[in-house]
Parts: sequence; structure tokens; C-alpha cells
Amino acid sequence: MSAHDFITGSYAPAPEGADHFSIKDRYDLFIGGKWVKASSYFQTTNPATNEVISEVGLAGKKEVNQAIKAARKAYDEVWSKLSGAERGKYLFRIARLLQERAREFAVTETMDGGKPIRESRDIDVPLAAAHFFYHAGWADKLEYAFPGKTPQPLGVVGQVIPWNFPLLMAAWKIAPALACGNTVVLKPAETTPLTALKLAELFQDAGLPAGVVNIVTGAGETGELLVNHPDVDKVAFTGSTGVGKAIQRSLAGSGKRFTLELGGKAANIIFEDAAINEAVEGIINGIFFNQGHVCCAGSRLFVQESIATPVIRKLQKRIGTLKVGDPLDKNTDIGAINSREQLSRIKALVAAGKEEGAEIWQPDGGLPRKGNWFKPTLFTGCAQSHRIVQEEIFGPVLAIQTFRTPQEALDKANNTPYGLSGGVWTDKGSKIFKMTTGLKAGVVWANTFNKFDPTSPFGGYKESGIGREGGLHGLAAYLA
Repeated sequence: MSAHDFITGSYAPAPEGADHFSIKDRYDLFIGGKWVKASSYFQTTNPATNEVISEVGLAGKKEVNQAIKAARKAYDEVWSKLSGAERGKYLFRIARLLQERAREFAVTETMDGGKPIRESRDIDVPLAAAHFFYHAGWADKLEYAFPGKTPQPLGVVGQVIPWNFPLLMAAWKIAPALACGNTVVLKPAETTPLTALKLAELFQDAGLPAGVVNIVTGAGETGELLVNHPDVDKVAFTGSTGVGKAIQRSLAGSGKRFTLELGGKAANIIFEDAAINEAVEGIINGIFFNQGHVCCAGSRLFVQESIATPVIRKLQKRIGTLKVGDPLDKNTDIGAINSREQLSRIKALVAAGKEEGAEIWQPDGGLPRKGNWFKPTLFTGCAQSHRIVQEEIFGPVLAIQTFRTPQEALDKANNTPYGLSGGVWTDKGSKIFKMTTGLKAGVVWANTFNKFDPTSPFGGYKESGIGREGGLHGLAAYLA
């Protein structure tokens, strides 16, 4: 393909319009059911153009205290006193409103985060609505979910979410907390705050009682104020392992409950008896279609030695067809990197991979001049000690190694500080059971990858976190 074809693809542009809704020039903080002015503001930008989208309130100590006070009041006076059936009605209403405004949320998510509109439209928004629907159904059935117990809410929950799935992570955390009778103070990532703030508008439209959900925007200091506040009963954090460890240290001895969903370095393992074409498409889906921005992205690939050459050749051919460009274009496969800081980290790790002796492959062609972009990248000849094999990269970069026996594949796959997810591709059911039970990962997919459902618990081992979100395990994390 020519450089022009690589950027534009062989299809005419099919951009998703943004003229059916509006994004405000400035967003305040959502506290106690009202919009509260912040003492200062910061800008959120479109990573595909680096243009400012909006200004967003920066919550300091005063505003965080105010939000937690509002959440405590709502918990004591309203939310904890409602029946589960009544709480469920609100969650159902939120889910339906989210479906009605799905196009607006998908476009906002793509503009603020850089991911392709197809992913926002087909995965993020439907899954977010599904989480509210699922937990709405459990709100009046908690005693059936946990027989022999009398489930009680914990109180005020402080939640901090990352930039890679802003809307889905908000739903992932808010829905079970509310279903169980808790109230929430949510802090979205500073680079992707807009869909959380649009959720606040939706909560108002749903008539959610004031203070049940409060949203304070800001950077790391805002999150630290929330996590360490003495009137927060539980902390739910999704983000980097380093910050997660710091949170765990700060909460030690405090008596607060917490769940931490942290980093990952997922391994995809392809055996010689696998359906190769399907496996290659699964690899592409697991690392490139989401720019590697998923914490469970399959950024390590282990291929049985006998099929390594054809698998790598097929991967290169398929990657050569991927379109990198405008995230709002429905034809785009790989969108923009979320921030300049993240792009710099990707470049640094790729440079380390080359310096350490791995062989790099990238498709021909250029990239758009404006915005934050990185080509899909393969590394072969990788060693276990290489940084690109050991460190989470959060970019469209795949490190490939070979293996001969199932045990060798397990040993290599488990040789990482992380344990969030993994994938196995084989035609043999017995091999699937051997590998899935041997992989030290919280979630393992067989002959597919990156499939999510609100009924299934998600979480990791080792440095990938503590606790589970989703399913009954996720409900239990919000109950005493």
C-alpha cells in the first residue's frame, strides 16, 4: 500500500457527526445534585487534533469535602432508606436514558479519548448500559444473591477511574455501588472527564436524588484527597499499579474496604492446532483495534514454534490493511493515543525494545500530522527480560515469542509481575483446561479475546490488583 492509502484507506471518509448534541465550553463540578463552580479550571483536548474541547473544574480540598458531605447526607437521609426495588427503578431509568443518548455518548467518548467511533459505539456504550441494567435487576434481590446473610451497604464510596474506558469504568463502578445502597463520589481521569460529566446530566434527567452520585474532576491530587478522606468507607480504584500500591499503603490500618484493578501484560498463546486465521483476527482485536489501551490488552504473543513463520506473516499482512486516522471516521481501525504523555511512554518503550535487540516491524506509510499517533508495531526475537515483554505499554505494540511445549508457554506467560488476563487458541478442549488452569490470571479467554459481560467477575492477581468487579463477586465488594 502507498503512504496515502495507509492513511486514508480504500474507503471514502464516513465521519460520525457531532452536530446532534452540544459540549459545553465549561463544566463545573457535580455536587449534591447541582453544578458547583470550582476555584480553577483545566482544559480537556481532542487527542486526534490537540484542539481544546472544553474547560473542566479542578476540584481541590474544599470541593472534595463538599462532595463527600453531600454523599454522606444522601446516604443517611435518602438512599440507604430506599427499598431495593426503588433503587432498581433509578438504575433501570439511567440505563434506558443512556441507550437513548447512545450516539451522543459514543461521539463524546471518541472526541475526548481518541478511540475509534466503532469501539465507542459498539462496545463502550452498550456495555455501560448493560451494567446499569444488570445491577438494577440485583438491587431488590441481594438476600438471594448471598443466602444466609443480611447484606448491608458500606456507606460512602470513593471511586477513581482511568482514561482508557471512561464511560464503561464509570458504569462499572457506579452501578453496583448504587444497587447495594451506597452513595458515590467519582473522580474521572483528567484527560477524559467529559462522558462522566454527561452522565451527571443524565442522572439529573433520571431524577436521581441529590448527592447520591457526585462527580469531582481533577488530576492526581484530587484523587488522593478523595481516597484518603476519613469519611469515605470504601475505595474503588482502576489505574496504574504504582498508584494502586500507593493507595494500598495509605489505606493500611484505616479499616476502609478497597478494590484495586491495576495493570496487566496479557499473554495470547497460539498452538499449532488452532484455527490460525481466527486466532490472528483475535490478536488484532485484542491489541490493535483498541490501540492497546485496554488494561487486559494482549500485548504479548506466544506462538508455537512450528507455526511462527506463517502466523507472523499473516499478522503483518492483516496489520497492513488497518486504517490509522480520524477516530470519528467509521472506517478507522486505530485511533489517536490519548495524550502526549502516553505517546511519549510508548515511544520510550519501543526505543528500549530496539536497543535491547528485538526486531521491530511496522507497516509502510505515514501518519496524520496533527494529533497523537503511533503505528501498529510488532516485535520479534524478544527475550523475557526485555522491557517490552515485562512492562505495560498501553499502545498498539505486540511482543512476539515462540514456544515448543505447553509447559514452556505457561512458564513464559506467567513470568511477569502481572496477572490480569490471558488467551489460549487451540482446537483441543483438554489443552484449553490445562492452560486456563495453569495461567496465573484472573480472566482467561479460549479461542476469543476481550469479551466482557456484566455477569462475569473481572480482576487480577499479583500486581494486577485485589478484588473483583462485575457479577456477584463485584456486588459483594460493595456490601458489609
